[in-house]
Amino acid sequence: MFKNMKKMMITLFSLCLVFTLVACNSQKEAGAKKVVIQTNGDEEAVAAMESALKNAGYEGKYILQSLGTSELGGKLMAEGDQIDANLVTMSSYFLESAQEQHPMFADLAFETGALEKYPSFYTPVLANTGSIFVNTEVIKQKGLTMPTSIKDLTKPEYKDLVSIPNIMDSSTGWLLVQAIISKYGEAEGKTILHDLIANSGPHLESSGSGPIKKVQAGEVAAGFGLRHQAVVAKESGAPIDYIDPIEGNFSLTESIAVVKKDDETTKLAMKMAEVIIKDARKDLLQYYPVALYEGETVSDTHKPSHSMKFEKPLTVDLLKQHQEFFNSAK
Repeated sequence: MFKNMKKMMITLFSLCLVFTLVACNSQKEAGAKKVVIQTNGDEEAVAAMESALKNAGYEGKYILQSLGTSELGGKLMAEGDQIDANLVTMSSYFLESAQEQHPMFADLAFETGALEKYPSFYTPVLANTGSIFVNTEVIKQKGLTMPTSIKDLTKPEYKDLVSIPNIMDSSTGWLLVQAIISKYGEAEGKTILHDLIANSGPHLESSGSGPIKKVQAGEVAAGFGLRHQAVVAKESGAPIDYIDPIEGNFSLTESIAVVKKDDETTKLAMKMAEVIIKDARKDLLQYYPVALYEGETVSDTHKPSHSMKFEKPLTVDLLKQHQEFFNSAK
């Protein structure tokens, strides 16, 4: 009887050990299947993506981490497919540069329905477009000429009455530099940019939203920034108007890509990417009203008059060149 009890205890102990190991392995597998999403999107973009994932039944199956553009860009360029992310939403030019340096993204496994052709490994989540905007009351009070171009903002009458984003801190500032170089070339463009920076004085902003805030507050008369923010401000009744400059309305997209890790988590990340593109766009269009996919429409007020693309592909190297151009113009 003692021997039987001993055998039973050993058997029970063995079973407990097996169940414990199985439970531990199950927990590890469950943790491994959580998709890590890293994004440079702002609060509105993140909220739209999370809402779509939740409605599709993916709540609790992912970890979302918000990082700054420079921080996430640095990780992509330095770590390649060793990055601790399975799914990334990021400025498209960073994704292209990272893919060129370390082929790290999987081709998308779903039809996107995008209006334009994009590389096989990403598709846009949202787009931002640049324009001039003004505070009509300040323009009137100061007796200023209504601008029609970025160059107009370099006139002496606009001294300390202009706010622009700094390309060193904000990708919105790159939209400004692209417009200047495209219209005037680097020689004349450097002079125009020098005068524009001088007129901005203390109103050179580190945030792309900085200029519209300064214009709305009446601290300056005019600014350059994101067109849709000015449209929304005007529609809310604020004394704001937006002007599509003759230099052109340039745009930047933020896109989604799946890191190629060739496991079950990658497959799950691909499904989440499809959900974000197909289900989050309705909410994203409210904050970033640029039609990117078939069937999407935006009001005429959100359609810029002078949509343009820079003549060279947008890359991290080109951004660095334009940052150096900006600094040399100071």
